[in-house]
Amino acid sequence: MRNSTKNRNTGETKLSCSLNLDGNGIFEGTSGIGFFDHMLNLLSKHGEFDLNIACKGDLEVDTHHTVEDLGILLGQCFKDALGDKKGINRYGTFYCPMDESLSRVALDLSGRGYLVFNVDLKREKVGDFETEMLNEFLYAFAINSGTTLHVATLYGKNDHHKIESIFKALGRALKEACRLEPGSESIPSTKGIL
Repeated sequence: MRNSTKNRNTGETKLSCSLNLDGNGIFEGTSGIGFFDHMLNLLSKHGEFDLNIACKGDLEVDTHHTVEDLGILLGQCFKDALGDKKGINRYGTFYCPMDESLSRVALDLSGRGYLVFNVDLKREKVGDFETEMLNEFLYAFAINSGTTLHVATLYGKNDHHKIESIFKALGRALKEACRLEPGSESIPSTKGIL
């Protein structure tokens, strides 16, 4: 069973996250940030993993602590659920069009967290989501999951479309990378460890 449940309680947030990598793409719960919930639902659906969150954050301040801490916790759940990574595909790449926008996500479940972020957003907010928090979420996820993550929007005009195409592409790339290769029980690295 490739699943994990973790909690994170700070003076700013109280969070829980449950993840099943071999699920059916079901998202349950809320961050308290409508647009962000929509993105997490897309991530779960396109990654075909089940994600359940419970969240109480200091949204009266802004969205920063909630979004970043969910990135941390989700990253920790992915790392835990993948275990020793025997038999996984390891790499994933996906291009996702969303109307006039096109985004690319390429990733490696390398054990070395790193983010390359080439996304130009014009608006301060999409709905109640502060757009600068996209980078913060992806960075927190990459570092805490041990994922080398490259994210780029190749072109587009509408920031909603750009962000949505990124989350869909991330889900698809994670699905590809987490996939178990039939008959393989080896760790996909000459080092023998990921």
